[in-house]
Amino acid sequence: MTTRISELKCFLILAISGLTSGLNAQENLAPGTPLKRTGDEIVACGQLFHIGTPVVLWTDAGGYDAYRVDRRFVPLDQANWEATQKAGGVKSPNRYGMRTRGLTAEQIEKRRAGWELNELQQVVDQFVIHFDARGTAKTCFQVLHDMRGLSVHFMLDLDGTIYQTLDLKESAWHATISNGRSIGIEIANVGAYAVGGKNPFEQWYFKGDDGKTAIKIPGGLEKSGIRNQSILLHPDRNELVKGNIQGQNLEQYDLTPQQYAALAKLTAGLCTVFPKIKCDYPKDASGGLITQKLSENEFKAYSGILGHYHVQSNKVDPGPAFQWERLLRETRSLMVK
Repeated sequence: MTTRISELKCFLILAISGLTSGLNAQENLAPGTPLKRTGDEIVACGQLFHIGTPVVLWTDAGGYDAYRVDRRFVPLDQANWEATQKAGGVKSPNRYGMRTRGLTAEQIEKRRAGWELNELQQVVDQFVIHFDARGTAKTCFQVLHDMRGLSVHFMLDLDGTIYQTLDLKESAWHATISNGRSIGIEIANVGAYAVGGKNPFEQWYFKGDDGKTAIKIPGGLEKSGIRNQSILLHPDRNELVKGNIQGQNLEQYDLTPQQYAALAKLTAGLCTVFPKIKCDYPKDASGGLITQKLSENEFKAYSGILGHYHVQSNKVDPGPAFQWERLLRETRSLMVK
């Protein structure tokens, strides 16, 4: 134990020393000198946190900005709020709200002037995972923002690129009763469907000459918005995965390897920045994954990673193909012991 405490002291001394050196170096810069980030940071309360995988912020070129009032994917003269109201579907110029869960009226007024990170860490204790059922991050944002008036903190594209659309201090509109306490991510995947029923799989997947399943994007890769177009996209497992969610027998193609790798790094970052998000998923008495909506009491008591279907009975994402144990294993391997 003494050795462990000494190690932590050394780590803190090095961290403080590095921060002080960084501040001193910045003091010597001329006013107006641009400061660049490395491109793997997420934002919480205006602070940057490295996660070790590419992140495109809403402030970056090519990013997706959930703070904007206008619609992004319509002609400019039809994008303003007045035209959006006439088009219908979007009821509010805001697609997000303020986190008020568990706060007094006095605390809410204080948070309206801004959040301190330590305050936010006391409120956020869930990380909700969705599939977007749209196939790409670009189309996901178009539907959420332009058509439905909703939002989500992160989107994860097929190539593993993560997009952050809002500061994590905001309450994104993605999972009803979980919004005030959660961070949400939409993962690009066309979704899960009834076994043997109608589905879009033939439009999105094909067998290559080598017999392996690959992804083809309707409309072509060039218009997909995917940043890394040099890699061959394919599901992590070659065949459809079948399973039961919410009492329904479903089938789904898995996420891509790039998505799992990026998601593990993001999850490790979130569980570190927000210690109340336990690196675990909802389990039954025998330790198995719960595959249905949590009861009211279970949901209230739960802190950790969960699927959209754990929050709402009318949802099945992230679906039967999602590899929960893999996510935990890879996430835990990345977290500081």
